[in-house]
Amino acid sequence: HFPINANIVNGGKTLELRNFLGEKIVRTVHMLPGVSVEKSASTKDELVISGTDIELTGRSAALVHQSCLVKDKDIRKFLDGVYVSSHGAKEE
Repeated sequence: HFPINANIVNGGKTLELRNFLGEKIVRTVHMLPGVSVEKSASTKDELVISGTDIELTGRSAALVHQSCLVKDKDIRKFLDGVYVSSHGAKEE
């Protein structure tokens, strides 16, 4: 119902999520050291989180996912959020 807007600032080091469930607050997620985020060139509404350390990259993805958890609502009905669709080595 409400389109989530994702803005990448600070050279890919910070992600700003706006309009989650129609809320006015801006959710800011700082990537961990050595991790960057970028919008996918091929797929619409997809973010690519990349880095050399798999632990820091996975933790940064978890921080983005946790910032958009639905609270006090039925999660079967409110499916809005940011989810991990795939993980692994990035193909060049």
